[in-house]
Amino acid sequence: MPLFYSQFAQKLTNSKNSSQSRFILIFIPIIIVIMMMKFASFLLVMVSLNAMAQKTDTTFIAQLMLKHPDLFAGVLNHPQKNQIQVLYTQIDRDARHKPVFKTYSYNLDDHRYFYPASTVKLAAVIFALEKVNELKIAGFTAKSTMITDSSYTAQTKVLGDSTAKNGLPSIEHYIKKILLTSDNDAFNRLFEFIGRAEINSKLKKYGFNNSRILNRLAIGDAGETAKHTNPIKFYNGDKLVYSQAEQYDPKEYVLSLTNTVMGTGYLDSTDKLVNKPFNLENKNAFSISDQQAMMRKLIYPEAFPIKERFNLTPADYKLIYTYMSKLPTESDYPAYDPKEFWPTYAKMLYYGRDKDAQIDSNIRIFNKYGDSYGFIIDNSYFVDFKNNIEFFLTAVVQSNEDGIFNDNKYEYDTVCFPFMKNLGRTIYAHELERKRKSVPDLKKFRMKYN
Repeated sequence: MPLFYSQFAQKLTNSKNSSQSRFILIFIPIIIVIMMMKFASFLLVMVSLNAMAQKTDTTFIAQLMLKHPDLFAGVLNHPQKNQIQVLYTQIDRDARHKPVFKTYSYNLDDHRYFYPASTVKLAAVIFALEKVNELKIAGFTAKSTMITDSSYTAQTKVLGDSTAKNGLPSIEHYIKKILLTSDNDAFNRLFEFIGRAEINSKLKKYGFNNSRILNRLAIGDAGETAKHTNPIKFYNGDKLVYSQAEQYDPKEYVLSLTNTVMGTGYLDSTDKLVNKPFNLENKNAFSISDQQAMMRKLIYPEAFPIKERFNLTPADYKLIYTYMSKLPTESDYPAYDPKEFWPTYAKMLYYGRDKDAQIDSNIRIFNKYGDSYGFIIDNSYFVDFKNNIEFFLTAVVQSNEDGIFNDNKYEYDTVCFPFMKNLGRTIYAHELERKRKSVPDLKKFRMKYN
C-alpha cells in the first residue's frame, strides 16, 4: 500500500475506537483495489477502442483505383471537387464462423457534409418495424391497414393504395415501395408514424451520432411543418387496433458539420436564379460511417451484443432482406413499368444506371441508394452465391459543374453513375481474387422472390 495509507493506518490503530478502526482498515484496501480494477478496465476499453480505430486502412482503396486510371483518373484528380467518400469492409470468419470485419476507407470524413437523399429511408424502415414491436398492441402488425389523417398546414391524407393487392396502405407495403424503388411518399408516411423525435432518439441510441432525420422528402417540408406529424389510425378489417394522435417535436438537432454551404447559386421555388451559395445546413444528414454501421447491424445482428441489436423479429429481417435485394421487375405488388423501373434500377454500385445491363444471376445486392442535388449515394451488402463472396460497400460522389443547385443539371450520367459502377465492379473483382480461411455460409440471404 502507498505510504499515505500506512501513516493513516497507524493513526487509526492508535485511536480510541479500535473496533471502528479495524472495520475501516479492512474495507479501505478493498475499496482501493476495486477502484484500481475499474481504472484498469477503463484503460483496457480505451486501448481496445484505439485499436479498433486503427483497423481502418486509408490507403488500399486509393491504390486499387490508381491501378485503373482508365476508370478512375477523372475523379482521382480532384476527389474533393466530387466530394467522394468510400467505405469498404471485408468479411471473414473466426473459429466459430462468426463474421469478422476489416474496413478500408477513401477520403472519409464524418463531419464533411453531403446530402444523403433517400439513404435515410433505411432508418425509417427499421425504426417503423421496431415501433410496431415495442408498442406490443394485440392485433397491431405491419400488415394492419394504415389510414393517415391531417391536422396541420400542408399535411395530406392517405385512405387507400392502388399498388397494394388489397388496395389499402400499410407499413409493410410502404416498406416494399421504399426498398424496391425508393418511393418518397412511402418514406414520408413512415416518418409520420415513427415521429421525428423518436427517429432521432433511435439514431443516438444505436450510436449513429453523425446523422439526423429532420423532414419528409420531395414536398418542400422544412421548418415548423417538419416538426408536426399527422394523426394515424390502424385497422384490421373494420376493427380499430391502434390510434396515434398528431405529434410535435420542438427539438433542434445540431451537428458539427462542414461543407453545408455549396455552389455559387440555386433556383428558388419559382425557378428564379439566386446568386448565393446553396445552404443545406438544416437538411437531413447521414454519414457514410453511420450508413454502413446500420447496414452491418442489419445484415449481421449476431456480430453485435444483444443490447446493441435492432428490435426486429425474424419476419422483419426476412421482409427487409427480401425487398432490399429484390428487383422491381420481380415484384407483382407493387408492380412497375420496366421502362421506368428496369431490373437494376436501384443497384448503383456495380450496375450504375445502365438500363441494358446484363444481370449476374449469382449476385444479389442488398442496398439503399440515394440521388439528389448532384449526389449519388449507395449503401450496399454484396453476396455472390456461386463464388461464396460477401462484402459491404458504401460510397458517395457528386458532380455539379455549373455550381447551380435545383436546376437539374448534374453530371450523373458522365461522372457519378460510371464512378459507382466502376467502384463496385473493381471491389468485386478484388474479392474474387481474395483468399479466405473459411467458406461463408450464405444461405440465410437466399430469398424467395416469386
